[in-house]
Amino acid sequence: MIYTYLYYVILPILTLSVILIFYRFLKGPSISDRVIALDLLITTGIGIIAVYSIIVNQSTFLDIAMILALIAFLSTVAFSYYLEKKRNNE
Repeated sequence: MIYTYLYYVILPILTLSVILIFYRFLKGPSISDRVIALDLLITTGIGIIAVYSIIVNQSTFLDIAMILALIAFLSTVAFSYYLEKKRNNE
């Protein structure tokens, strides 16, 4: 099969990155580090969804990945806005 590199190269790299990002999410010294780790975790999940979409040949999963990316972007912007307001009030 032509997609064997997806199984043996890309998915283990994505799995290792999820483990490392989740460690940073749990261990992060500040709330900003945890939010960035969560955003990166969602982005890595989008990559996993995209690889799965290629493997099963279903483009519907890419729509789900796009919606997830928009939600992740908006949550990061909202948190940045919260931090900026918090800094201005101090």
